[in-house]
Amino acid sequence: MNTVPKPPSGHFNVLYFASASSLTSKQHEALPAPLPLGQLFGALEERYPGMKSKILDSCLVTVNLEYVDVPPPGDDSGAVIKEGDEVAIIPPVSSG
Repeated sequence: MNTVPKPPSGHFNVLYFASASSLTSKQHEALPAPLPLGQLFGALEERYPGMKSKILDSCLVTVNLEYVDVPPPGDDSGAVIKEGDEVAIIPPVSSG
């Protein structure tokens, strides 16, 4: 992956790997911050219809290189993605 630029003020970066990159046609993008972690999948599904069932339901997520559990929709009691954070969407990888 190429070097990811720092997100603009008031935003965080989302990095897309493997099939997530293929589906979005992007390796990364900046989204507005702050965003409760529980709203991340909904925000991505809104941008990329079908992403939830194809990728998000079975992916791993990191925030600033730490694996996190994404709470269910509507549960905003957990972590908040802040300005300048880096979120990675890591789909499962099959081996042959």
